[in-house]
Amino acid sequence: MDEKRTVIALAGNPNVGKSTIFNGLTGLRQHTGNWSGVTVTAASGAFEADGKNYLLVDLPGIYSLDSRAGEEEVARDFLCSGLARMAIVVCDATCLERGLYLLRQILSLDYVKDMGMPVILCVNLWDEARRKGIEIDFSLLRDVLQIPVAPICARSRKDLKELKQLILDSDGQRFSYDCLDFSPKQLAQEAVLWPEANYRKREEILDRLLTGPVTGILIMLLLLFGVFWISMAGANYPSALLWNLLFSMEEKLASLLRLLGASPVSIDCLVYGIYRVLAWVVSVMLPPMAIFFPLFTLLEDLGYLPRAAFNMDRAFQKCRACGKQCLTMAMGLGCNAAGVIGCRIIDSPRERLLAILTNAFVPCNGRLPTLFTMISLFFIMAGAGSSLSPAGTSAADFSGFAGSSLAAALLLTLVLIIGVLMTLGVSWLLSHTLLRGIPSAFTLELPPYRRPQVGRILVRSVFDRTLFVLGRAAAVAAPAGFIIWILANISFTGPLNGWFAAAGPNTPSLLSGLTGFLDPLGRLMGLDGVILAAFILGFPANEIVLPIILMAYLQTGRLVQMEELSSLSAIFLEHGWTPSTPLCLMIFCLFHWPCSTTCLTIRRETGSLKWTAAAILLPTAAGVILCTAANALCSLITVTF
Repeated sequence: MDEKRTVIALAGNPNVGKSTIFNGLTGLRQHTGNWSGVTVTAASGAFEADGKNYLLVDLPGIYSLDSRAGEEEVARDFLCSGLARMAIVVCDATCLERGLYLLRQILSLDYVKDMGMPVILCVNLWDEARRKGIEIDFSLLRDVLQIPVAPICARSRKDLKELKQLILDSDGQRFSYDCLDFSPKQLAQEAVLWPEANYRKREEILDRLLTGPVTGILIMLLLLFGVFWISMAGANYPSALLWNLLFSMEEKLASLLRLLGASPVSIDCLVYGIYRVLAWVVSVMLPPMAIFFPLFTLLEDLGYLPRAAFNMDRAFQKCRACGKQCLTMAMGLGCNAAGVIGCRIIDSPRERLLAILTNAFVPCNGRLPTLFTMISLFFIMAGAGSSLSPAGTSAADFSGFAGSSLAAALLLTLVLIIGVLMTLGVSWLLSHTLLRGIPSAFTLELPPYRRPQVGRILVRSVFDRTLFVLGRAAAVAAPAGFIIWILANISFTGPLNGWFAAAGPNTPSLLSGLTGFLDPLGRLMGLDGVILAAFILGFPANEIVLPIILMAYLQTGRLVQMEELSSLSAIFLEHGWTPSTPLCLMIFCLFHWPCSTTCLTIRRETGSLKWTAAAILLPTAAGVILCTAANALCSLITVTF
């Protein structure tokens, strides 16, 4: 820690707005959400007030200092370390008693008492309490506690400015804690005036619907279907515009490189290899992500995600897992790496490892474009009366957003349900074999329903999620595009002919050799060597799997533009695709190894190569077995009928 800065510990119960206060004071973007457990490690950020420098440390949300859970240990160790010179305890104005229990424990710490460390009680969500008709006697709180008490709304700049002034006034003072015998329950009863009207009636009705054994599951499925439908239908036109824009710049970029004196080989590699891969990734990923993430963040801010976890808790308990795993699966929909990091909210090491190992069974945003495409091109068009060889396929069609978006969303919802069922099945299997144990008690606080702030949702979903995931995909797609171009344009000639040469009609490329080697296994799984090679080369980013398949089929040595294709399905049929091929491709897209970023994250979170290998092998084995079974079943049906 910087000795020139005064270190302030920011403590409090889960989901009381600590991270929002942290972001408001420091200007950082620590993730916030309307559910407990968002902050899973201590985060720090600096801010300045009246020329003085402070370092604010956002501790994980805790209910008590006595628990042995990971979050409590992190908070307790830091508060007792001697690094902090001041503490801010944040509590919920609508649930003051619970915050006062934690405050008393912090004030009772030997280090706090002996040093007379300044402690400020920050009563957050004051605006929400007043909206519910709750009144709090802050003068009584100050008299009994003998510490500064600040009623604030964490999103209000004025309130944050007043909090900064309170920090300045308390800095350097020595507090005397002589009233530690107060009863949190009695003090809360005396200080809080509750309205006579039953303001919770509406929330109770909503909770009965959203967490009911039947209605809760139905509403969860309907919301999931709605999010997918809006994402797929809304991304159609923007995807076409973005596609045309990016590929209209291609020849201009090539002409610019020619003017700069670049060689034809360099232009071919940079423009038709690297740039075209990036254009594929951006045009396919950005439109649905720009819709999906704001909708997901909206549900998060409304307070729905913990209720979804509550609905899934019974199923996970039967598998000897934790209901919080539902939250990590929801994170994995955006990015499996983020879902793995989110597993830190699970207290039990065994259950945390279960969640990490099964997180890849839920399709991430990188796999959704391939699923969109297969559903739209083969199933939806066929269901709408189109043939499997539609003419004039456009860029937007191939991106997977054409056809009947309602039917596509329904099928995609079914695919996700299969992923969840597989997660439950593998969790049950691991809990009875490698990771035996009894499920821990699951206490999940259902947060209040809160009015979402559209502006903040858009900013957070665009900058913290959409652009982050897109930037990560683009960063790995560029070198992947270079490798793909090399494999498609170079052939192995042996030591007598200089080892390598340019690929041609009589000299197959390295990519052709790889696909030929993998073809027997691919045929057994209802796929082919090209598809398996595409998944292997797509290890850095799942978004480039489909472009690699087309490039290998066409043998152009470069990724193709959609305007060059008169019929996508005709190309697939020419290379031996049967009705079972897209089905098996969808299965393997859903169940195969995680991407490189997720694998590195698993290695970092588990600290074990063994468990990282297990996280790779489990979904891959499931995909191979299911694809082989589906192919055999389709073959049997074909022979029979």
